[in-house]
Amino acid sequence: MIRKIEWNGFAAVKMETAVYEALLLPEMGANLVRLYNKVKNVDFVRTPKPEEVEHFKAHPQVYGLPLLLPPNRIEDGTYTYNGHTYHYPITIPDQHNHHHGYIKSQPFTVTRCEEHDGKIFVEAVFFSNLFNDGVFFCFPHNFECRMAFRLTDEGLEHTVTFVNLDDMEMPLGMGYHTPINVPFIPGGNKDDYRLRMSVGKKWILSERLLPTGELVPLEEDEDVWRLRTPEGMKPVGKTLEVHMTAEPIEVDGKPYHGAVMTDTKSGLRLFYEVDDQIKHWTFWNNRGGVDWACPEPMSWAINAPNLKLPKEVTGFTAVPPKGSWSTTCKMYVK
Repeated sequence: MIRKIEWNGFAAVKMETAVYEALLLPEMGANLVRLYNKVKNVDFVRTPKPEEVEHFKAHPQVYGLPLLLPPNRIEDGTYTYNGHTYHYPITIPDQHNHHHGYIKSQPFTVTRCEEHDGKIFVEAVFFSNLFNDGVFFCFPHNFECRMAFRLTDEGLEHTVTFVNLDDMEMPLGMGYHTPINVPFIPGGNKDDYRLRMSVGKKWILSERLLPTGELVPLEEDEDVWRLRTPEGMKPVGKTLEVHMTAEPIEVDGKPYHGAVMTDTKSGLRLFYEVDDQIKHWTFWNNRGGVDWACPEPMSWAINAPNLKLPKEVTGFTAVPPKGSWSTTCKMYVK
């Protein structure tokens, strides 16, 4: 079932199968602000409560499945590529950095809504150009951003595609700032929760939370090392903000790219699976005292355009003229 509904002042798309229910806000970055497994009573992501709607409008990056372009920080809000210098506003004055871009709050247009045999497909598109300048004023490229959501009884598959409409290369770094509920089942105890992530090495960060260029083994940080172990790491309770490279881990005897949040009491596991376009992760828990934690998949490293390191290390990429780039993630419960 697909329905257009009003949700806290927003025009929303409600998608529902026999097992899953999802809520999409096209006018707010095509943010999927709810994903709910009705059978297992699992709520995946932080959904704004009615009293949080104004906060959501100002800070969409801490709700739902928000798209970031570029992800995380850009040093001094600027970088140069192919002879063109990009300027972003300083959004963290004490660090003199830009943070998280603008596409997260831009209005998308729903271009497709389809339902066949209990499977749902919804596509929403943002068109960036001189006359739709929500992103263009600091990232002057003509491009399309297509967000495709496929909801079935197996879970959610979400693909974002960037299409470069220009005659010059378009640098591209994206990510998701995904706040996962801890606990994600009613009556759950956050102390019972453990997180695993497909991470490899840790970036050393400066006081401005920018990579210094040095990578170290995770073993040097006992808490973070547990992200790679079967026991997992406690995602809340202690302040953690760490930036890491992506590297597969083994889950159920197979290589796995993504994050897995487990309620150890019930045994339920929430899977946030990504593809190999994701080269880096940030983990952030807002000082650890909240009921959510963010495993953040990113295509390039924090401040990648300004790092004097090979692209193979930073994940920096550029989309060729008239070319496209895409990545797919999945969310489901086992």
